[in-house]
Amino acid sequence: MKRILITGAAGFIGSNLTKRLLEEGNFVIGLDNFYTGQKANIENFLNNENYKFIEHNVIEPYEIKVDEIYNLACPASPVHYQKNPLFTFKTSVFGIINALELSRKTGARLLQASTSEVYGDAKVYPQHEKYFGNVNPNGVRACYDEGKRAAETLICDYRRVYGLNTKIARIFNTYGENMDIKDGRVVSNFITQALRGENITIYGDGNQSRSFCYISDLLEGLILLMKSDITEPVNLGNPDEFKINDFAHYILNLTKSPSKCIYMPLPSDDPHKRKPDISYAKTKLGFMPKVKIEDGVKKTIEYFRTRIEKP
Repeated sequence: MKRILITGAAGFIGSNLTKRLLEEGNFVIGLDNFYTGQKANIENFLNNENYKFIEHNVIEPYEIKVDEIYNLACPASPVHYQKNPLFTFKTSVFGIINALELSRKTGARLLQASTSEVYGDAKVYPQHEKYFGNVNPNGVRACYDEGKRAAETLICDYRRVYGLNTKIARIFNTYGENMDIKDGRVVSNFITQALRGENITIYGDGNQSRSFCYISDLLEGLILLMKSDITEPVNLGNPDEFKINDFAHYILNLTKSPSKCIYMPLPSDDPHKRKPDISYAKTKLGFMPKVKIEDGVKKTIEYFRTRIEKP
């Protein structure tokens, strides 16, 4: 039985990872300060003898004896991370420093949840791990983009200086159960608006693209990466790509919603084309997304039906 720490444990990915790791027979310790995490996401674990939850802000140091660390703590959607950009940047930088210090003291393996946002509004398509990105360091998204880039720098330097066993997962758009209905990103926005019969809000002309990965596939990739000897960054996502316009109409069809699409100005520095090159993950990890978009979206719609208050 491994003792595994998950920071950001009450969040979307953290709570799903907790469930998976408990099912595999591990002892899981969850850290979260509920800035964006939801208490409802961890309620089912609190009576599990192999689970312990600690309410804590990762900006502050902590000491826990563990074998593995999944550092997931950070606001991840523009709505949340732009609300308090200084806090967001501190969470990325001080949060990873504290996780790395714990790894150094305990010898624990550490996996960092980095992001496709390190590529910015990419000029390379699809995005591969050797691409250094096109990030605006002074823009409204920089608190998140540059915070994650800084975290990667710290991880690599700690590994070189102290010989830590570290992993970096560059996570592309992920969706599924336990998403916050106020998340503010494409999947949650479109499904929520469709189920409520509200207008579907599309930013820009809708010709920009995203690739969507179902949560169970991402978890498989994270666990494979943690078990591996890989130390360089690895893209994890699903390369199946949708134009935003097409995805909006796809959601409307699946929900049978009467909603209409409306268009708003594209936010500053919003990426135009986002698609992961996962050839490295395929070759080195045997990672290959299995859940078809139709199956994953249907499950997500049913989850949102249970969470949305009827008008």
